[in-house]
Amino acid sequence: MIAPKQAKPTLPLIDEYCENYKSLFSDVRTYEAFKNIHVGILSEIKRKTLPEIAKVLGLENAQGLHHFLTRSPWDIHQHRNSRIQLILNHLKGRRIRVIIDETGDPKKGKKTDYVARQYIGRLGKVENGIVSVVAYGLIDGITFPILFEVFKPQKCLKAGDIYKTKPQIAAGLIEEMVHLGFQIELVLADSLYGESETYFLNKLEELGLLYMVSIRSNHGVWLPEGQSVSANEWKTFTRHMSQGETETRYVREVIFGEKGRRTYWDLTTDTKTLPENSTSFVMSNIPNLNSENVGDIYGDRTWVEYGFMQSKSELGWADWRLTHYTDIEKWWELVCSAYLLVTLMTSPFKSSATSSPTPASEIFRFSVTQHPHWNHQTSWKNMLNNLQLLLLPKLCFNYILYWLQVFPIPQLSWGLNRLINFINRACFALFPPSADGHFLFSSA
Repeated sequence: MIAPKQAKPTLPLIDEYCENYKSLFSDVRTYEAFKNIHVGILSEIKRKTLPEIAKVLGLENAQGLHHFLTRSPWDIHQHRNSRIQLILNHLKGRRIRVIIDETGDPKKGKKTDYVARQYIGRLGKVENGIVSVVAYGLIDGITFPILFEVFKPQKCLKAGDIYKTKPQIAAGLIEEMVHLGFQIELVLADSLYGESETYFLNKLEELGLLYMVSIRSNHGVWLPEGQSVSANEWKTFTRHMSQGETETRYVREVIFGEKGRRTYWDLTTDTKTLPENSTSFVMSNIPNLNSENVGDIYGDRTWVEYGFMQSKSELGWADWRLTHYTDIEKWWELVCSAYLLVTLMTSPFKSSATSSPTPASEIFRFSVTQHPHWNHQTSWKNMLNNLQLLLLPKLCFNYILYWLQVFPIPQLSWGLNRLINFINRACFALFPPSADGHFLFSSA
């Protein structure tokens, strides 16, 4: 009996992670393309276009990768369900904060689905581009994208499309997350959503969720006759930053008539000038909220900017060259998948029941961490940098592979393959299996 063909290996950490999705692909070639795109997205190349990914993988052209996105029959919804289940399995019932925001990218031309002249936050102005609403999870200072949906301008609607505002899309994403089983501690969002009583806030309250949202400084509240607006005196509070730094800021509660289930707060760095870029007016339904913790809670909303930066600058969220939204959606889903791979390497997601490494594997773990560029910190970006270091020998070999066919140098080929073998063994030393035999990325 002939053994079935196996997909070519990449890096053990990537191969192991991709195993969680293997059943979604009908043939080896499709599964190899899936793994290869993960390698390309996670690599150090600046533009994550398919031609550049093909080059770093040592492929003759990008046709196979393009076919994987545009013609291969794999189902994005099945992939998303597998990714979500993987997140839930690793969260193990822990509560997360959810940050809602939209992200836009400029795009030229008129042929790409749902591209129109609209406000692009990245540019701070109206421009031709595409916008999506994204829900990020946050736990212990680590972010990860959960769900996303493109915003479809009315003039771009296709047959079967239903127009939804961004707050309506956001409310749908939150509702879907609840149904999927996420334990949501708190929802954070900016004023676009904070000012949407009908579509967004009502949905959160219907779901029984706590929230803190930004609102406009001229936000109005209906008051019974005889009641008025008042504000407490400014108080100082200590704002704790993500890198451990602290900063003294100011907060005061604004009271609309009699205090109700919602509270309102002014936050600023200067009570005299109220600088626009560092002053916020926020609303929350968190019970027993006080001036000492409101600043840090609302400050968590800025983590979404960190998530967008990593998705765009490091993983190529906007580097697609596709025109049909179904294909763009697949690209975005793959970026979310690659983002999750790195997230699962961080401390909040590492298994606490890993088995003890053998003395031999400990030698490899010690050796690889002696690389002068190895980062011993534990942030998401640090984990990505280390993963890119582990990928580097294999990708360098891919770059020079064709030259070695023109000018054969057996010693160089043998030496690079030996280095790659050392790196592969180091991967298992860095992330040893748990006591039940499962590795870091297993969904079991």
